[in-house]
Amino acid sequence: MNTSKQAGLLALGLGSLALPAFAHHSFAMFDQTKQMSVQGTVKEFQWTNPHAFIRVEATVNGSTDVWEVELNSPNNLKRQGWSSQSVKTGDKVMVVLNPLRELAKHKGGLFVAATLSDGTVLGDATRAGGGPINIPTAP
Repeated sequence: MNTSKQAGLLALGLGSLALPAFAHHSFAMFDQTKQMSVQGTVKEFQWTNPHAFIRVEATVNGSTDVWEVELNSPNNLKRQGWSSQSVKTGDKVMVVLNPLRELAKHKGGLFVAATLSDGTVLGDATRAGGGPINIPTAP
């Protein structure tokens, strides 16, 4: 086998090792054509890779549940001005999210924006929907 074929096979082999990094996961589980607001109390804020999470205890349509909201990675959130202390357990918050497609099975969604009780807005209030989102101040 000549050197160029060996180099080509080596490159192909090494390239296939990188495929899992591209796989990550799809956002197909979220209905990004819809938005909803969940208002409640932060039960947990996980500043973890590959995604941060906020768990919010909220009453929606008469049912009290813990909603799991998926955010971006801590590295990306930090570039957007977040820190591991931006949200704390016990904080009152209103979260705007793209809901899971199967809300009957699991309560949660993809983070869009949040308003803390002091009026601080976190996230991108203009994402999805083409314009500003009116986020009322959480109680």
